[in-house]
Amino acid sequence: MDLHTLSLARAARMLGEKKISSTELTRAYLDRIKTHDRTLNSFITADADAALAQAAAADDQIASNNHTPFTGIPMALKDLLCTQGMRTTCGSKILDNFVPRYDATVVEKLRQSHSVIIGKTNMDEFAMGSSTENSAYFPTRNPWHVDYVPGGSSGGSAAAVAAQFCSAALGSDTGGSIRQPASHCGVVGLKPTYGRVSRYGLVSYASSLDQIGPITRTVEDAALMMNLIAGHDPKDSTSAPEPVPDFTAGLTAFDKNGLKGMTVGIPKEYLDMPGIDPDVRAVFDNVKTLMESLGATIQSVSLPHTDYVVAAYYIIAPCEASSNLARFDGVKYGFRARDTADLLDMYKQTKSTGFGPEVQRRIIIGTYALSAGYYDAYYGKASQVRALIMADFAKAFETCDILLSPVAPTPAFRIKEKIDDPLTMYLTDIFTLSANMAAVPGISVPAGFSATGLPIGVQMMAGRFDELSLIRAGYGVEKSMNLEPRFPDM
Repeated sequence: MDLHTLSLARAARMLGEKKISSTELTRAYLDRIKTHDRTLNSFITADADAALAQAAAADDQIASNNHTPFTGIPMALKDLLCTQGMRTTCGSKILDNFVPRYDATVVEKLRQSHSVIIGKTNMDEFAMGSSTENSAYFPTRNPWHVDYVPGGSSGGSAAAVAAQFCSAALGSDTGGSIRQPASHCGVVGLKPTYGRVSRYGLVSYASSLDQIGPITRTVEDAALMMNLIAGHDPKDSTSAPEPVPDFTAGLTAFDKNGLKGMTVGIPKEYLDMPGIDPDVRAVFDNVKTLMESLGATIQSVSLPHTDYVVAAYYIIAPCEASSNLARFDGVKYGFRARDTADLLDMYKQTKSTGFGPEVQRRIIIGTYALSAGYYDAYYGKASQVRALIMADFAKAFETCDILLSPVAPTPAFRIKEKIDDPLTMYLTDIFTLSANMAAVPGISVPAGFSATGLPIGVQMMAGRFDELSLIRAGYGVEKSMNLEPRFPDM
């Protein structure tokens, strides 16, 4: 048996039944990383010795029957989650030598469950990008076709899961950075409701938009990961004290009733947008028909402020980024420019050398928009638009359980195709930004392939803290479509 082909759920069952060991499973992934990741570049740091030591400890836990469903499961982490004793770069040279002294809360939960942390994955620098080409280290390539991007900014995590380098991975989603790369790589990506998962220990890009979530091979695996990472955290002031359900109940709900009683809304403004690839539109229409056949009621809804989402997002996110990244000044930690004339010159040289061009662009946009005389005209106005977007979604969810849309206007694009055109790159997130602006959950589920053989996903969004509806609907689509081949040949 090829152990790397096992889903998280199946690997957990086989570990619990002692049919395989965590050491065997971890070694299978490490061998695969060693063979194939020199081409894909999905990892910035892969620590084989530490991973095998954790796997051996997990095997001891399993042998003593003192284990959880995650004991011995190899996981990868986007490299902006703080990991004690393991460097955390955020894909940036300015944090190249940063080794945190503490774990993010989600990492603590992985360690407490005796999961195996197999490495830290590549990403757009400080999560700013849609293609993982903005990493200071190297671009990551799409496992389905190495001339194409994997999406971003969690492109390393999505590529690692698709290439079967780990059982599952964690990413972060500020404007679609879990869902868009999941769609481009043919895996499942779930952005939870803002506040559902602790952000403590996540290096912030835009604090009111960032959310940690799982990237997995199946919807069932995503539900299991949510059971592990969700919950209130007193160390995070934005963490919500909401009850945490058993997310696998969404799977049971579909098995029992299909999608009967569920109303699926189709935002008419989304499908009126120009530039949607015909293959993307065909996959979307197929899923809509499928969901209706599974018992769902389809209805058209309106999100009237959709045209303003991209503009408002690219004011709010850079404003928050300019504030969050001010701390990287060469004094407290991280990279410091040498041979500078004075303190001011040291600040200038540190930031000019340490940050890449996309991060500098967004810091400058945000600093300008927050400057005296412009705050009300830009940040204040964008915040008002955000309130209107949130009201649009609240009204839509008065009559719908979920909203269905494409994830991105096109399948994955070629490396370097859009890197010199930031405005075109920003528009690739046009269907995913709203969920972050409205603080609602969203999921990307594989639903088909383009004529060139690249994966295409569909997005579903639900009301705040209603991830169960997403899991039920996503599981139904996944189970009913029976897509083959599901993973790339490597």
